[in-house]
Amino acid sequence: VQDGPKALALTSDVTPRYCEADPFEGGKQAVAEAWRTLTAVGARPLAVTDNLNFGNPERPEIMGQLVGCIRGIGEACRALDFPVVSGNVSLYNETNGRAILPTPTIGGVGLLDEVTRSMTLAFKAEDEAILLIGETRGWLWQSLYLREVCGREEGAPPPVDLAAERRHGDFVRGLIGDGLVTAVHDVSDGGLLVALAEMALAGRVGAVLEAPSQIPANAFWFGEDQARYVVTAVDASAVLRRAQAAGVPLTRLGATGGTVLAVANERPLPVADLAARFEGWFPAYMTGPA
Repeated sequence: VQDGPKALALTSDVTPRYCEADPFEGGKQAVAEAWRTLTAVGARPLAVTDNLNFGNPERPEIMGQLVGCIRGIGEACRALDFPVVSGNVSLYNETNGRAILPTPTIGGVGLLDEVTRSMTLAFKAEDEAILLIGETRGWLWQSLYLREVCGREEGAPPPVDLAAERRHGDFVRGLIGDGLVTAVHDVSDGGLLVALAEMALAGRVGAVLEAPSQIPANAFWFGEDQARYVVTAVDASAVLRRAQAAGVPLTRLGATGGTVLAVANERPLPVADLAARFEGWFPAYMTGPA
């Protein structure tokens, strides 16, 4: 903002497949994800604008989607003190009688009081502890893993505990403000391992990771449970003590370092290879055969 020290953080979030499966929970989740995205950079969430995109509301099922999503958005905004200050609506979005997925996009804005204390998702250095904030049950219904790996789209979306969202978000913002963490990333589409891969790619630093044995590995790494963040820290014990005092679940996943993403009992993935796949496909597509 002007020359600082204040800055604005902006985001846009929604998961249409959640909204189709359960409009109420999908509406809640869109707001909660915007809340987490702003929190992960250290911003205090202030307000949202909604962009409600749906099919033909003269059809009862479409009107049901619209009403359910609005109810979910309203409940989440009240619980998170994250008010809707503007918005717009786009209806009758259909092709040959087939409606788009319900897409109540949430635009969120947050405030950083001191821009130099903002946080990024990139792993910063070797030998830093990787910590998971929030509870993992391994929710695979409506996940990208279920769709892309198993070829199935079914079940309910992950439930959104708004009290946990607020508690965990306030906790993470405090860690950032007090300089106790070096990287932060919220967990959303694709689950935990996707978030970790994004952090490794952003910092070009690998990691050695382990999963708790009580949850199947695929559910732990790719489940899309809500109200979760991954953080890195030099002093893990300080973060653990604070989490225990705040009643916030915290799990140690491993440590940063090396040139590969090494998951226990799996083939290591070189970060350079991941980067080449992630960053190279589009240029290759654009320059490929006509």
